[in-house]
Amino acid sequence: MKILAIETSCEQGSVALLVDGAILSRRIDGAANHSESVLRDIAALLSEAGMHASQLDAVAFGAGPGAFTGLRLACGVAQGLAIGAGLGVAVVGSFDALALQVPSPRVFVATDARMGEVYHATYVRDEQDVPRLSGAPRCDAPENIELPEGRWTAVGSAFAVWPDALRHRLALTLDGCHDDLVARADEVAMLATHMAAGGLLRPPEQAAPLYVRDKVALTTAERLARGGRA
Repeated sequence: MKILAIETSCEQGSVALLVDGAILSRRIDGAANHSESVLRDIAALLSEAGMHASQLDAVAFGAGPGAFTGLRLACGVAQGLAIGAGLGVAVVGSFDALALQVPSPRVFVATDARMGEVYHATYVRDEQDVPRLSGAPRCDAPENIELPEGRWTAVGSAFAVWPDALRHRLALTLDGCHDDLVARADEVAMLATHMAAGGLLRPPEQAAPLYVRDKVALTTAERLARGGRA
């Protein structure tokens, strides 16, 4: 199976090309560079593999949660490529891709959502060793997040941004913490192969990001109430 994947939900973006189990990938550092680099890097990957987009089986993108601009970029590029090549789109949760990097039975994913909040979700691996989401991703203040009973391995940027409110407060329930990992196009492509095999691809026009929070920025009054500047 041949899958092209795009993941730009956070500062460290990436694109990947999966061809019959082998993966080629490129990293895009800095959110400001995503829109400038993503098409160029996709073209470079296809050229390296000696392929054209029409030879792909599907296009995949990391749908979030994450930065609004990055999610829209990944979705738009995936839609454009899929329409041009007559392909379906795999809409893959960015948290799913992040959880797949951690070989633990129970994974707690949390990323910084800005504005004093955190995107978070929990995953439990199934009998095929694939992390399955247990409840929809949410957005909450870090000090208000509680974990279900049991032991969890933590992953995501929120644990570096909010060490006291998350890592230290929940230490008794955590078996480890990987605050340096981010969602990658590699895992987006891997998960997309299962979706393609299961008939879960969407027509390009039906592909959409996962928006957990509708609000993009705080008002002046809200910033002042949180000790910020007008």
